[in-house]
Amino acid sequence: MTRLWSYRQLILVQFFLLLNGFLFAQDTTQQVVPNRENAPLQINKPYVIYISADGFRYDYADKYKAKNLLKLRAEGVQASSMKPSFPSVTFSNHYTLATGMYPSHHGIVNNSFYDPKKQQIYVKTDPNAIKDSTWYGGVPIWVLAEQHKMLSAAFYWLGSETAVQGVRPTYWYNFNNLIPIDRRIEAVKNWLMLPEEKRPHLISFYFPEVDVAGHHFGPDSRETAEAVKLVDDCVGEMVSLTKKLGIDVNFIFVSDHGMTSVDNVSTLSLPKSIDKEKIIIPNGDALLQLYAKDKKDIEPTYRKLKHEAVDYDVYLAKKMPKRWHFSSKDNRDGRIGDIILIPRLPKVFNLTPKVTTVGKHGFDNDLQDMQATFYAWGPAFKNGLKIGSFENVDVYPLIAKILGLPFAHKIDGNIKVLNPILK
Repeated sequence: MTRLWSYRQLILVQFFLLLNGFLFAQDTTQQVVPNRENAPLQINKPYVIYISADGFRYDYADKYKAKNLLKLRAEGVQASSMKPSFPSVTFSNHYTLATGMYPSHHGIVNNSFYDPKKQQIYVKTDPNAIKDSTWYGGVPIWVLAEQHKMLSAAFYWLGSETAVQGVRPTYWYNFNNLIPIDRRIEAVKNWLMLPEEKRPHLISFYFPEVDVAGHHFGPDSRETAEAVKLVDDCVGEMVSLTKKLGIDVNFIFVSDHGMTSVDNVSTLSLPKSIDKEKIIIPNGDALLQLYAKDKKDIEPTYRKLKHEAVDYDVYLAKKMPKRWHFSSKDNRDGRIGDIILIPRLPKVFNLTPKVTTVGKHGFDNDLQDMQATFYAWGPAFKNGLKIGSFENVDVYPLIAKILGLPFAHKIDGNIKVLNPILK
């Protein structure tokens, strides 16, 4: 399998992740919660492999002729696109895909944000934040499975490294980029070869490569095409191994968001009217959230920004568009900024001295380039079905239904949306 990804490309991926602080976890061993078994009721339930290819834009399979995905979706279900939640960033949307809740409701409102109650900034590269369950709301799908005594496994998915609701997947890995792709797929094979009482019925699997290539080289680059091919080959390998094992598996292939090209030369700096002594500003590029230390400073800062704004839009949290589900009314944990700045494409903010990347996401989730991917195939799904776009919150209840996992907690997704794709 290592032949699918050249040495040069692997070095580029690791260099990119190192620059962005993503190589903080060096533990490459599988973590196992001891003394768990599938309940007898769960033994004969279906199997689901839930795959996310980060940054795999809605059109990439066609654009780059991903032969396995094109074939597999034709045998199952393909959506014209899947709409990410706002903001269209990785952490927010992976946790939405795990919980069926909008970011404003599950609490991970951006890759980096401030919590006024904790008086702390959540940073995506901070391993302490990643593993602190108090940041994470909702009930991830693997937690729901484990609560029903159905075993689950996760190979890199936001939230799987911490005990949300006091529960982790039975089998999981700390995020790092040191485990080669062939070993990751081998782990899936090993899970499926376990005795039925120890075999996970839900496997969550994450690919970072397409997002890395899209950021660093742009969505129209040769490197992105090669990353798409890598993911496509790996999915084909995964399907092949399930057939060899004689296990009927339902595959759900999604992405968290799309990707677009931006002007990374003439970037936007922090507006002069923002007083850093009065305003807390977590880092961002397609979205800046401003948190006033004293609420009386919100309106004056807002008025100054509205007067100063060029190439970006300024919103008060209480006046954000309803379709984003990202306003004061939705602000369940108080983590949405008091003022939100959104650049107008192709402009982006750059608050660091570093040159920013040429590919970006995080913008308005109605934009075509921000749209994500959804394909599904396997015994639970209808054959040769094409559907229109839908919101990613609806995937959670779909998986719960396939696995026969009832739940009473409130989510934003609705099974009625995707129920018609099931046999």
